[in-house]
Amino acid sequence: MSDKHSRYINPLLDFSFKKIFGTDSNKDLLIDFVNAVLAGRKTIINLEYNKNEHHGENKEQATAVFDLLCTGDKGEKFLIEIQHSKPVNFKKRGIFYTSRLISEQAEKGEMKAWKYNISEVYFIGILDKPEPFGSLDKLTDQKRHLHDICLCYRDTGEIFYEGLGYTYIDLANFTKTENEFTEKLDVWLYHLKHLEEKENLPQHLRKTIFERLYDVAEYTNLTKEEQNMYDADLKRKWDNEAVLAYREEQGEEKGKLEMASEIALKLKKKGMAILEIAELTQLNPEEIEKL
Repeated sequence: MSDKHSRYINPLLDFSFKKIFGTDSNKDLLIDFVNAVLAGRKTIINLEYNKNEHHGENKEQATAVFDLLCTGDKGEKFLIEIQHSKPVNFKKRGIFYTSRLISEQAEKGEMKAWKYNISEVYFIGILDKPEPFGSLDKLTDQKRHLHDICLCYRDTGEIFYEGLGYTYIDLANFTKTENEFTEKLDVWLYHLKHLEEKENLPQHLRKTIFERLYDVAEYTNLTKEEQNMYDADLKRKWDNEAVLAYREEQGEEKGKLEMASEIALKLKKKGMAILEIAELTQLNPEEIEKL
């Protein structure tokens, strides 16, 4: 790794996210972020961190490994996931994870005494790649950056059950600038997306929770071991991006070649001379002969 770093770490990497939000010493940051997501529907005063690996009830059931799981002061379960690459079945993964957290609450033995007194469960998914939802974005004229989902009546939209919610945050679609913020969540999303680019803490954020964020995220404030872990995580990110870029480039080139071949074949069937086809399509005459 180069010795030159951004002053602040990228908060969306696995190590960084857990460093900023996943430790008791930084619990105030997570509480503030979760409350910004909840937008006043409820307020979390305190929370406790839970283990992130949950085994199935038998060998055949898959183990669920969560990025971050915590319990609110009223027993609410908050599951927070970061998705770096374009997700596969990310919505279904959220359903599976929350279902696991609900089913684990069942008391063993006599079910009648339990009466299904389940705690509230909330899934928060943060995505930093474009267009993860596909057809979901097509429901609106402009692309959403916030997908806030609950159980409701299909015909009226009236909420059926408040204790199960899914919030998907698509950072690629979050384009607000600092003078366009209308709520606390805007401030959080902006700094999750742009913190690595900053050179200093903005003056107006002094003596706010974001001063703590900047302090925790400053590279020189990490221990040597933490710096090595961050550097390794950052290198993996760069390597993955390089591989994806290469694949996309190869895919584009393959697409261009296939299109040129289709055109060449049509022209050949119409009786055009091979050399003229080669000049138009940029294919070799030998390639056109084989078509």
